[in-house]
Amino acid sequence: MKIIYIDMCADLLHYGHVRFIRNAKSLGDKLIVGLHSDETMESYKRKPILTFNERKEVLEAIKYIDEIIDNAPLNPGKDYFDRLNIDLMVIPDNCNNNTIQKLYKYPFDNNMLKVVNYTKEISTTLIIDRILNKKN
Repeated sequence: MKIIYIDMCADLLHYGHVRFIRNAKSLGDKLIVGLHSDETMESYKRKPILTFNERKEVLEAIKYIDEIIDNAPLNPGKDYFDRLNIDLMVIPDNCNNNTIQKLYKYPFDNNMLKVVNYTKEISTTLIIDRILNKKN
């Protein structure tokens, strides 16, 4: 069984998130999603609009996800990969080399990182901007 892992905030879940999740699942037999805490996201990007529990409940409804790990680390290491038996971590192609070295060093260094297409035409930030500017 090939176990795939992704991590995410999953705030204001949209079709770009769903595409990413579906693409990741297509690479293996089991998909584990590491869901970051509100505090982790606030330290890294911004405070999520939806609470952790709200974001988790939405993810639980997605058929491609087999397991959700609460409060996932930003930089998963060997112990984390070994404990969950992760074979491959999938990230979107909007991550630059600096981000990869900072957040995904272990899977990158161990040839366990796969980059998939990022849906450029939608993002949580874009949705927030649309709401604030009342544009479609």
